[in-house]
Amino acid sequence: MRGATLLILTRKIGETVTIGDEIKVQVVDVKGRQVRLGITAPAEWAVHREEIFIKIQEQNLQSLRTDASDLQSAAQLLDSVKPGARRE
Repeated sequence: MRGATLLILTRKIGETVTIGDEIKVQVVDVKGRQVRLGITAPAEWAVHREEIFIKIQEQNLQSLRTDASDLQSAAQLLDSVKPGARRE
């Protein structure tokens, strides 16, 4: 992220970090080296673990890649459908 900075905080169980006006991250539990976080964010914000976010990005990029044969097949399919005809 360009222009981003890393803010390092110390929080105890139950304490919260607020991001902007609408996002809150609360420390729910700490067990050994694992920290459980609770995230409150508006429904229109997607919240993912980083490894899931990366997979989603990779799949989105892969779906953008088209092959000429894919386009040809799509064109043939469209040509085979008559205007006004119903497909079931």
